[in-house]
Amino acid sequence: MISTLRNRRLGFIITVWMTFFFTSPALASMIPSQGSSATVVSQDLAAIQIALENKLVQEKLLAYGLTADEVKAKLSSLSPSQIHVLAQASNDVLAGGDGIGLVIGVLIIIILVIIILKLLNKEIIIR
Repeated sequence: MISTLRNRRLGFIITVWMTFFFTSPALASMIPSQGSSATVVSQDLAAIQIALENKLVQEKLLAYGLTADEVKAKLSSLSPSQIHVLAQASNDVLAGGDGIGLVIGVLIIIILVIIILKLLNKEIIIR
């Protein structure tokens, strides 16, 4: 089988990877239960509060004519299911970002392609 393997370096890399893959210990643990409704609601309210502290969210609320007191009054009158939906939406708002992660990801992919081409003894010509 080894004699039919054309690239010894690739064979060595696969052998080392499979050795570590099969000999590494499996990590498992117990997962916590859902918890009480009050705990979930308090976590959701904390997530909403973090989103409300965002400057862009505050500016949008002010543009809609809502003050901080009106927002707090509305939050206190929401049901737990509505609070949960709002918390999920606020997590989506905070997950945005400024695009730096996308730029870094594209640069890493470009660098990997260049490294692979150099390893294959290919020339990169930009005209």
